[in-house]
Amino acid sequence: MLVNLRDICSIAEQNNMAIAAVNSASLEAVRAAIEVAEETGYPIIIQHAEAHEGLIPLKYIAPIVTSLAERSSAMICFNLDHCEHLSYAQRALNEGFTGVMFDGSYLSYDENVEYSHRTREMCDVYGVGLECELGSMGSREGGESDEGGTADEAGAVYTDPDQAGDFIRQTGLDILACSFGTVHGIYKGEPHLNFDVLHEIRQRVKNVPLVMHGGSGVSDEDYHKAIDAGIRKINYYTYGVKYAGEAAVNVVDTKRAAKANSIVYWHDLTPAAYESFRDTFEHVVKVFANGADPVA
Repeated sequence: MLVNLRDICSIAEQNNMAIAAVNSASLEAVRAAIEVAEETGYPIIIQHAEAHEGLIPLKYIAPIVTSLAERSSAMICFNLDHCEHLSYAQRALNEGFTGVMFDGSYLSYDENVEYSHRTREMCDVYGVGLECELGSMGSREGGESDEGGTADEAGAVYTDPDQAGDFIRQTGLDILACSFGTVHGIYKGEPHLNFDVLHEIRQRVKNVPLVMHGGSGVSDEDYHKAIDAGIRKINYYTYGVKYAGEAAVNVVDTKRAAKANSIVYWHDLTPAAYESFRDTFEHVVKVFANGADPVA
């Protein structure tokens, strides 16, 4: 069943857990996410990022996800991730998304407030939950640095705890994406999360659910610490597609090792990617549950 972003994060708040938010750049990922949610009994958020329009256009992915989610027994939110243009948000709302994340982190504070509030007004027409971002992780969703495609913390700006409360009041957001040490992409080394900043943000915003972006690549221990500090949604993409890519490469290597110049068909690769997504999503969904019982 399709669930509102606001409601699914409220479930997480009530159970001191986080909901896995996985991006839907392929049918294999969508199928794996839904089946894991059904089998584990935990809700899941399936996302489409504006930056992934070139991988799978909105007009194709939207009817696929909404149709499968509506027929599923699991609680599934379909969220627009890292939207930077209001026109794109409008298209997503028209297509049946049940959540929108407006990313104004690259704007000035006043512009971020203005455009986030305008997105709030758009979401209200559809009764849809709104996520906004304050602070910057120093790397954009879908972008790569010049160093082998790894994430770069240069330019990262932690969310200002004192500013967070004002930002929430002025925008009317439902959940807040905050910066406290995670980055988009592949980590160059061990992530160093600033839990002091996260605790301060939580104290200022009370019970407003918080979001961890750049969540893949973080240790299970740090996931639990972040959840206990108020994180209720964790975005997980880069490492999931990395592992799926490695699974597909392994199929090619195995076939070529068995027989030189062996033909590799596309349908040889998709099952391997699907199984990898299933294993990855099952692991993170259970870790993010933080010991809570299934809620379906």
